[in-house]
Amino acid sequence: MTEAGASDADARADADAADADAADPAAIEDLTDLYREYGEDRLPPGQRETDRFPVLSKSGTPAWDPETFEFEVWGAVENSLAYSLSEFRDLPSVTQRQDFHCVTGWSKFDCAFTGVEFGAIVDLAGVRDDADHVLFHALDGYTTNLSLEECAREGVLFAYGFDGGDLPADHGGPIRVVTPHKYAYKGAKWVSGVEFLTEKELGYWEKRGYSDTANPWNEERYS
Repeated sequence: MTEAGASDADARADADAADADAADPAAIEDLTDLYREYGEDRLPPGQRETDRFPVLSKSGTPAWDPETFEFEVWGAVENSLAYSLSEFRDLPSVTQRQDFHCVTGWSKFDCAFTGVEFGAIVDLAGVRDDADHVLFHALDGYTTNLSLEECAREGVLFAYGFDGGDLPADHGGPIRVVTPHKYAYKGAKWVSGVEFLTEKELGYWEKRGYSDTANPWNEERYS
């Protein structure tokens, strides 16, 4: 086997192993007790639990080409980054079981998301000491902001997998951000990049009256 062929075979083996891990319940990190930091109830006030996964967006599911898609990192960093979809999926990944809370009033428990932890991107980009905020950018023009401190919390992922398969396009595939300690509008769907900022910049819904902090257990829906 040629060196290139061996590399391809190794990559496929790694991908198969990752898929097997994602399918193994023992390999999934359970973050569904995150709510204990905020109160005694797993279901935040004003929410209703659903087994469905409703589809919401500002303007519908955008078209994208897997051959030209890029995930980019820029701003207050030492190393600007750009990954093709396959390169991004080759980064070290985790699978986590999380709860998902929509600001419109529904919550879906036990979602298994697979993706790249936010902290891994911080390390690869060499985020500067003067960076303190983040702005996520999406293919449909959507943006949302979080403080760097909030992004560093456990469970913030750039997710490309859901429940053992690829993340469906209408739920943000190929890549979306998940933020289990926030309402889901803080997790951009169809995310194309992340910008590290030295000053806060509000995102799409935050500019339109939605809460900048978005804590579900405090019902921080609107500013």
